[in-house]
Amino acid sequence: MRGKHMMSRAARITRLTRQITQLRVDRNFILTCSYNTDVRHSIPNQSDAKTLGFSRDQCGNQAQSALAKNYIGGERKPQVGENISRKDKISFLVNTLLDLKDSKEAVYGALDAWVAWERNFPIGPLKQVLLKLEKEQQWHRIVQVIKWMLSKGQGNTMGTYEQLIKALDMDHRAKEAHEFWKNKIGYDLHSVPWRLCSLMISVYCRNHMLEDLVKLFKGLEAFDRKPPDKSVVQKVADTYELLGLFDEKDRLLEKYKDLFTERRVGSPKRLRGPRSQREGKLAQEN
Repeated sequence: MRGKHMMSRAARITRLTRQITQLRVDRNFILTCSYNTDVRHSIPNQSDAKTLGFSRDQCGNQAQSALAKNYIGGERKPQVGENISRKDKISFLVNTLLDLKDSKEAVYGALDAWVAWERNFPIGPLKQVLLKLEKEQQWHRIVQVIKWMLSKGQGNTMGTYEQLIKALDMDHRAKEAHEFWKNKIGYDLHSVPWRLCSLMISVYCRNHMLEDLVKLFKGLEAFDRKPPDKSVVQKVADTYELLGLFDEKDRLLEKYKDLFTERRVGSPKRLRGPRSQREGKLAQEN
């Protein structure tokens, strides 16, 4: 009697486990179909909708059969969205982001739904999305996308930081760019690429944040890091002049005067004057 009772209990547990597993599959499918239906209106035209494979009827009419046949013979069937090319996914997300209202919640929600299709975080496609948004000069949207990426623990590279600082500056948020620099990058000036340092110096210069510019440059000098070109030195020299620090300006220009006078090794001598005269000079030299 006891053995029969134990077998009955094991059967109930097995049946309950199967039901829970099926409910999870059902929920994932329904959520995906719901998202496809909700965002369908944001697709520019009907042909795009067909290209991307989104169909309200498809989700409605095939939901029950797909839920029941999600796994057949132990083999996983393709999920919704897997038959869409990478290029179309990128274009779809760009169009969606461009059409969304200026709402952090709306942008983050669209990104969460889009990335839910992927097994691994699609950092590569997202970089392509950012490049397309940059071409459209959608600086505010770029800031939102990068901040969403960082909130997911993704995109923590100097390249991403550079793009964020540039977007913040173009979005007239220089103070926020300064705070990001100070908290995320500027504490280790020994290893920050000069490209990124030059960008931040330009941000300070354009936004008349003179004290911050001087502090950054002096911090770089403390690590004996030589400016890569004269444009950086000139910005710092102009800042010293605006602050009335003329001795500092003279010291700076003297220290880096080679950047203003040196010529590239192997560069040809540039001749001035009309083309006929230049050709004559070259003939004489040869």
